[in-house]
Amino acid sequence: MCDRYPLDVILMCVRWYVAYPLSLRHLEQMMAERGISVDHSTVHRWAMKLLPVLEKAFRCRKRPVGKRWRMDETYIKVKGQWKYLYRAVDKAGNTVDSLLRAHRDKAADRRYFRKSIDQNGEPDTVTIDRSGANHAALDAIKADREVPIKIRQSKYLNNLMEEDHRAIKRRTRPMLGFKTFRCARILLAGIETMHTIAKGQMKCARGTHPSAADQFYDLAI
Repeated sequence: MCDRYPLDVILMCVRWYVAYPLSLRHLEQMMAERGISVDHSTVHRWAMKLLPVLEKAFRCRKRPVGKRWRMDETYIKVKGQWKYLYRAVDKAGNTVDSLLRAHRDKAADRRYFRKSIDQNGEPDTVTIDRSGANHAALDAIKADREVPIKIRQSKYLNNLMEEDHRAIKRRTRPMLGFKTFRCARILLAGIETMHTIAKGQMKCARGTHPSAADQFYDLAI
């Protein structure tokens, strides 16, 4: 990264990009209004470099989630084609995990569930839609577990999940799709990180109540 930009400026641009429905051009103009000349492509480069590091730091400080999950997929456009963002929240609406996949099938479902369980522990119950792939993937995972995972299939029990999808879509809409799968994966992970912090899912020092912005910046320390 260029030394002529202070770290706090870089972090602010990256946070704004994943926290709000802004395009890179918006950020370039907003920084110009503050007397800081930075090209939109530079902001994109900062995001690509910083977000994986910040996401990794956040995972070490994420609060545990509940044992009753609601899982669903939503569509994300990459290079003009629809891809699938697997996501889940617990009963309280806390983010469990997310994973971008090129296809919606049993293999993708299984990869998502294994990643989520590795990061968050095993759920007691998972509510899914009527997708056969979801059910087959969970059945395969259940076969390896001593304690079975209860599966519930209901279109209407996932309303909480649909609402949470909308929060992510609001942030991606100004981006007008992603040019590469890698770019989409990194930016979506960053958006999810900021969204999860805003929900209050990051562990903070006892007795402190930092803002979501300060928590995000603290990940860089």
